[in-house]
Amino acid sequence: MLLYLTNYLAQFESGFNVFSYLTMRAILGALTALVLSFVIGPRMIAKLSSNQVGQPIRADGPVTHLPKAGTPTMGGVMILAAIVVSTVLWADLENHFVWIVLFVTLSFGAIGYVDDYRKLILQNPKGLSAKQKLFWQSAAAIIAAIALYVTAADEVSTSLLIPYLKDITIPLGMFQVVVTYFFIVGFSNAVNLTDGLDGLAIMPTVLVGGALGLFAYVTGNVNFSGYLGIPYIAGAGEIMVFCAAMAGAGLGFLWFNTYPAQVFMGDIGALALGAALGVVAVIVRQELVLAIMGGVFVVETLSVIIQVVSFKLTGKRVFRMAPLHHHFELKGWAEPKVIVRFWIITFILVLIGLASLKIR
Repeated sequence: MLLYLTNYLAQFESGFNVFSYLTMRAILGALTALVLSFVIGPRMIAKLSSNQVGQPIRADGPVTHLPKAGTPTMGGVMILAAIVVSTVLWADLENHFVWIVLFVTLSFGAIGYVDDYRKLILQNPKGLSAKQKLFWQSAAAIIAAIALYVTAADEVSTSLLIPYLKDITIPLGMFQVVVTYFFIVGFSNAVNLTDGLDGLAIMPTVLVGGALGLFAYVTGNVNFSGYLGIPYIAGAGEIMVFCAAMAGAGLGFLWFNTYPAQVFMGDIGALALGAALGVVAVIVRQELVLAIMGGVFVVETLSVIIQVVSFKLTGKRVFRMAPLHHHFELKGWAEPKVIVRFWIITFILVLIGLASLKIR
């Protein structure tokens, strides 16, 4: 929105041309989202507390979590508001990728909102059933997948890139719709499963989202993409503004969510952020790199799958408790230690993922 205003003002004062640069708008998007989070946060936490929108605690979980009962949740509203406002203000709204990413983020946020509302406001412990949640997630993901497929400019936009290997791609054709669906829904639920400790999910989201923003920038720049040997996708660079806003909003939320948390993001935040990571990775053709950088999310999800399958087949549990972060808690790790170590692992994985830009 402000891009159009600054372009108009540039006719009269050349200094406004600085706002046409993608990097400048990404920086401003991140700062805007951060400031909005700081402004919205205290008011939202107070509102949630006064309405007694508190987090229920699993009876079979670590005993250290019992004091968290009643902590305000649905803090994802703050994250989504900051992301959407910042993106609308600083992104090029004529770019169809921007609208697809916003659609996915808000759709999955709406699903999470209904689930949280039923659990916390209506006191229905089941919230949305697993089938209902998957149905609506699938509907939103398929719409986005089809939109990306029909607007694909060339074969590269529907091919799977193999990281660290030069000029090796797998044309997917219509199967790209399935891959897109899998990554959007899969990472949405993966982030949701990871969101079990104070700040555990949000910092990896910030790190991975920031890295995907860099991928978006070089993928949408014909010179950089050519130099790095990655496919050029016209318009993909604009997603950098969204990723920067997500990073800024995430850091703003972390201010209140860091241990001991004043607020939790709830499904409204976790489902939306995971889906956003998935669709951005698809747009910039870095699905496999996302699986690497988001390794913490992947392993947390696998731990749940392994636990369920093992118990059903053998009656035995592989982990003391799933997802994996609870396993380490029950082994005696203090919660802050689990959180920071998972952050460190994510930082390392993000660096490994970014290395794929040069190692080919």
